[in-house]
Amino acid sequence: MSADVAVSLSVLAGIVALSDVTRRVLTRALADTGLSEYAVELVSTFQLCCCTHELKLLSEVGGIEPSLALTLTYLAAVVHGLTFCGAIGNPSGALEHAYHARLSGGCALRRIACQFVAAFAARAAVPMMWGMGLSGVHVRHKLLGYRCISPIHAPVPTAAAVEFACAFAVQSAITHTRSVQEKYRVHAVAAVISTVVYAGGSVTGAVFNPALAFSTQFPCSGHSFMDYSLVYWLGPLLGMMSSVLLFDKVVPLILRKSPSLHLPLDVKKTT
Repeated sequence: MSADVAVSLSVLAGIVALSDVTRRVLTRALADTGLSEYAVELVSTFQLCCCTHELKLLSEVGGIEPSLALTLTYLAAVVHGLTFCGAIGNPSGALEHAYHARLSGGCALRRIACQFVAAFAARAAVPMMWGMGLSGVHVRHKLLGYRCISPIHAPVPTAAAVEFACAFAVQSAITHTRSVQEKYRVHAVAAVISTVVYAGGSVTGAVFNPALAFSTQFPCSGHSFMDYSLVYWLGPLLGMMSSVLLFDKVVPLILRKSPSLHLPLDVKKTT
């Protein structure tokens, strides 16, 4: 393992550890105020964005092998899933919770506001961390003025379709693993996330999270704010909505119209 990778792993561990301590402190301090869930959302989204910034830098500037990048993506997704403490970290996810009445509309909007505040804070904080020059990758990025190039390598409609597909796949995985124990569920969802990053990462970066994209992709040159909005906001939102409507409305309707689909396979063969 190179020194740069080792430093980045230490940075990631430090971000998660500091975020975890902050979550615990704020949860206890705000326990009787009704604000603890928003504090957890803020800290958890900040953790997600900071870690993604570091992984993105390691991949783009550090030039690590794709297999190692995917492994780190999987591990990061597992860690986030195990440490978020009820936070959502994704505006599309907050809207899905509101649609299913797991959150009120006002609560969902406040969580989304926390997510975008955290995304902006991470975007401002990470360059200060890189400015410390902890690794050669950080030093090189500082010399380049922390510039990044747009990760969109396709026409905007195609890129939006890729983000749509990524969000659809991840939301479908989340929907179909809700009954699984959390310690197993996070691995299943992380595996799907790693798969869609492998499939769509070369086209858009496979972000499928509007707040995370606002933090990591919107500052990059090469495309307009409108292009980024269509790809990283509209695409994931429509992908999430399509998954929810498919499994909430379309599939149940098909099953109601085709009762035989409910029968076990061996029963259908004998009828």
